[in-house]
Amino acid sequence: MMTVLNDTLTKIAPVDETLTGAIQAHLDDLTKPQGSRGLLEAVVARYCKARNTASPATPTKRIVCFGADHGVCEEGISAFPAEVTPQMVMNMLGGGAAINAFTKHVGSDLVIVDMGVNDPLADAPDTLKRCKIRSGTGNIAKGPAMTEAEAQAALEAGINLANEAAADGITLLGSGDMGIGNTTPSTALYCALLGCEPRDITGPGTGLDAEGVHHKVAVIEHALEINKERLTSPLSTLAAVGGLEIAGIAGLILGGAANRIPIVVDGFISTAGAVVALALCPAVKDYLLFSHMSKEPGHAGILAKLQAEPLLDLGLRLGEGTGAALAMSLIDASIKFYTEMATFSGAGVSDSN
Repeated sequence: MMTVLNDTLTKIAPVDETLTGAIQAHLDDLTKPQGSRGLLEAVVARYCKARNTASPATPTKRIVCFGADHGVCEEGISAFPAEVTPQMVMNMLGGGAAINAFTKHVGSDLVIVDMGVNDPLADAPDTLKRCKIRSGTGNIAKGPAMTEAEAQAALEAGINLANEAAADGITLLGSGDMGIGNTTPSTALYCALLGCEPRDITGPGTGLDAEGVHHKVAVIEHALEINKERLTSPLSTLAAVGGLEIAGIAGLILGGAANRIPIVVDGFISTAGAVVALALCPAVKDYLLFSHMSKEPGHAGILAKLQAEPLLDLGLRLGEGTGAALAMSLIDASIKFYTEMATFSGAGVSDSN
């Protein structure tokens, strides 16, 4: 039986590399020294190929922030209590979070999604996307986070949100997260899918001290050990040690790629979603733009494994999609210099030859 997930995976294709020549020729004809815009030139080329055009328009932007809770918080792996998740989701819905300020700044839509918040959010406004799969995951230190059916449902919720974005004319998506404790399942996913060691990439999250980080390492090691028989495929691994918001992000990436919409990946948590999406379909790599280097100590090594070059390194460790929003401003700038600068051939300016 064809599912939303399987149907989406069949639609994702690598970008058309035959566009590379036309894009590079235009970049080289702009009234500047060749290559002088550095990484921004690679960014606009990636955007163009993802959108399958050498003549891009200014992007129409949307950030989707997924909220969910985590049973592993029972193990004391976060400096903040779990009740902060619904409180911050309500804060975002009320316009008071950092992501609200940043999306306004860059002219992006913001969609807040309840993927698995352990609260009914009864007073939430109608703007909340209610996609709750369950009220938080199970404690991965005691067993699986969720069933495979629940993991697939969360992936498909993210895919559906990408499809909605495509129908709304969105041409640049960004990912965001809100979930106290979610650096723990993210780290577990990196270990299971990329072969990382917990002690090498586990960080303080929302502010653990050295003793807290040491305990967190032990919890992740235990979670991987008791779930090891479930770490057999990307979907079963996601179900075993992942999170509902991470699954939603992975689905958003898959759906974005299927619709030829580039996705700006936020920080440590969103990169875990990207790793899940890449494990399910390696071709999504052509549609990913990594926004920033998180201050989480393992993020640099993970990005190196992915051969990803982030646009920003600002010491951010906030999540919400804030890094993605800031990077969208640079992506806008890269497209505007590509489309608005004069060319040597058209402006009568002598080039280096």
